[in-house]
Amino acid sequence: MKDENSLKISLSSPLTSPVPPSEPPTPLLPEVIIVSGLPATGKTTLARRLADDLNLPLVTKDEIKERLFDKLGWSDREWSQRLGVATFALLYYFIEVQLKAGRSFIAEANFRPDRDNPPFRELKSRYDFQPIQIVCVTEGEKLLERYRARGESGQRHPGHVDHLTYDELGAQLLKGRQEPLDLGGLAFEVDTTDYAKVDYESLLQAVRQGLV
Repeated sequence: MKDENSLKISLSSPLTSPVPPSEPPTPLLPEVIIVSGLPATGKTTLARRLADDLNLPLVTKDEIKERLFDKLGWSDREWSQRLGVATFALLYYFIEVQLKAGRSFIAEANFRPDRDNPPFRELKSRYDFQPIQIVCVTEGEKLLERYRARGESGQRHPGHVDHLTYDELGAQLLKGRQEPLDLGGLAFEVDTTDYAKVDYESLLQAVRQGLV
């Protein structure tokens, strides 16, 4: 018969040596994938595919604007432009919400350096993040043709009144490209003149490497 005392464990001394305190791990910066380009370059389609494959939230300008159209109505180009101003205000609000939570995400719009460098830099000063930019470019004549076809297809929300913007945007579309934002970080240019020739898998791999 075993001595009852043999079953007792002394609690006066620890079973293991105390672990010295260590420095908390440095938190990783959230990554913001910024998908930009002129109208009809395919940036929304690309952003949605990336969001699905990377399992990241997507904030996209046109989806916000079309919800405003649905709630507030639509009429002419002037009204579309006014809602465009409100749309960008909401877009940056949603971007800040994600940054404040420390989340990585994708933001898609026709971002321009002259307009969008300042708000992005201001956000970066408050919530540091790692930008990864993807700029969609298309040969000018092809882009203008695609923009007209899209406007006449009936597939876009009528509030965009694209058919009223051909003359206004024609010269800009013929350039086929706009510069990335001046934020540092990685930047990729994707030629979407022929969607079938876009090497999406290589782009996805490069973005995934940038997210590590």
